[in-house]
Amino acid sequence: MTGLAATATGSADADRRLRRLRPRPTLRLRLTLLNGVLLVGAGAILVLLAWLLVRDALRPTDELLPGSTVVLADGRTVDAGEWQRQLVDISSGELLVKGLVALLAISVVGVAGAYAVAGRTLRPLHQVTATAQRLGEATLDQRIGYSGADDEVAELAKTFDAMLDRIAAAFETQKRFVANASHELRTPLAVMRTEIDVTLSDDEADIAEYRRMATVVRDASERANGLVDALLVLARSEAQAGRRLGRRTECDLAGGTANALSAMRREMERIGLRVQTSLETASVVGDPGLLDRLAGNLIENAVRYNHLHGRLWVHTGTDGRHSWLVVGNTGFEVDPADVPGLFEPFRRGGRERTGARGSGLGLSIVRAVCDAHGGTVQALAQPGGGLEVTVRLPSADAVPGAPAAADGRGGAKPAAGR
Repeated sequence: MTGLAATATGSADADRRLRRLRPRPTLRLRLTLLNGVLLVGAGAILVLLAWLLVRDALRPTDELLPGSTVVLADGRTVDAGEWQRQLVDISSGELLVKGLVALLAISVVGVAGAYAVAGRTLRPLHQVTATAQRLGEATLDQRIGYSGADDEVAELAKTFDAMLDRIAAAFETQKRFVANASHELRTPLAVMRTEIDVTLSDDEADIAEYRRMATVVRDASERANGLVDALLVLARSEAQAGRRLGRRTECDLAGGTANALSAMRREMERIGLRVQTSLETASVVGDPGLLDRLAGNLIENAVRYNHLHGRLWVHTGTDGRHSWLVVGNTGFEVDPADVPGLFEPFRRGGRERTGARGSGLGLSIVRAVCDAHGGTVQALAQPGGGLEVTVRLPSADAVPGAPAAADGRGGAKPAAGR
């Protein structure tokens, strides 16, 4: 097996060396050849036209009588027709030879010039290739920085630099997301391991102590399981953003919102919230499961980040083009500058990885679901504390060929915290 692997590797290396030695039909070479073919063709046509014109122009004896003679400078007398044939042959031959020599010289100079001009024109493309080859985790800050003429090549270079900016931003976001997710998952696992180790090391631990340990482990596992579920929903929502949804059904935001309110009714009664609702029909087309999660996240956030005897208001409706869902709550004050950051993963009220309530993925999932359905979401900090979130999605009436409504909608799924 080792010998076979070595043979295969050697064969692959040999193929790569042959490909490097074999001339490649590069863009520069093809542009040069095209320019050379056009130049030689045009020059050959000009030489041919000149040759034909000279042969037609050198016929002065056609107007003389037959049998006429011509006296040359050396005193010889020759037939006019014979003299004309000699003159045409000599002039045509000289024109053809000198024209071909000139054509060859012009072709060599033109091809060399075309090769140099093509190389200079394509230099930014080589910069793009070199930059792409150097790209890595530690070199994502490199850019082409083309400063030449504002032409197609400059547009390509600027587009490539813009793409690198987006890739770098996405890479940094993913790194931060992975770090935060690792931290969030490590916390409940560390709690479980600590509780188990401490309890097992206590020789005098009784049934009550083991029950207490089991309760702590169960709560920590539920937190880890909820975080994993939220990560899966977030990944699913972001994967469907910008492309066709896996499921497209006509849904009513009012129905999903009512289910979410029903699921949180006990918690709302426990903290004495005053709830104001205006649930008018708000038909949209999309994935029922994701839309239920969207409503559930907003309602759970509004309850979780509220205070005793606070207020919660929920409105749904449509204007024919867009359907909306508005969820607002009282609570602790939110700095308006922190509002955009609330839609980033693992942000809770403008704070990162605090280990506080929720997984910090609730509004991230809401934004991802809105993107997947072609909608928008906005949040507004309320004077005196609290937040109002407005979701706007394309109405089912504005979506051509909308599928029929699903029969029966389930309740809102457990939501991830803000």
